[in-house]
Amino acid sequence: MRRATAILDDYGIADLTMRRLARELDIAPSALYWHFANKQQLLGAVADHVLAPLAETDCRDVPWQQRVDFLCSALRNALLSHKDGAELVSASFASGQTSHMITVLDRLAEAAVTSGLGAVPAALAARSIVYYVLGYVADEQSRLQWDSAGALEAGQSFLSDGSALTDPTAQFGFGVRLLVDGIDQLAHQSSPIS
Repeated sequence: MRRATAILDDYGIADLTMRRLARELDIAPSALYWHFANKQQLLGAVADHVLAPLAETDCRDVPWQQRVDFLCSALRNALLSHKDGAELVSASFASGQTSHMITVLDRLAEAAVTSGLGAVPAALAARSIVYYVLGYVADEQSRLQWDSAGALEAGQSFLSDGSALTDPTAQFGFGVRLLVDGIDQLAHQSSPIS
């Protein structure tokens, strides 16, 4: 996994192929097929490697709002720690190749149930949160790549003036707060969704 992750970090997801990994490991590509049936399984394994620290973290002893905030921040940090991290995890999640994203979903759903939501709306809330984080970080990583090439105008750049409008952490936190407040509002409606 270390070599595959290094390819991801050095060259991006497009170059993380079975053939490239085999060449880097100085083995025949067919040898990798003993471990991964296809590229999707390889990407899923790398995604789980990226998410491993998050999956091992347990924060059930804090209030549900803080749990959601912590899990979102930890997921964002894990994705940002690798080139194309959001694209990798999003593709692996969509194809059902990452078990650690299921753990993240379960923990977010548990937090939403603690807020007072029923199981179904809690599961929907968890998915909405994950989609927000993946989408936000995909946009953030794209902007960072364009920024480093000098291709963004000042108003689009995260490197601009440091205000809340250009600070990615402030923007991200605001979005998480909206989601948490929405869950809280939904949980305390007079006729909650079950």
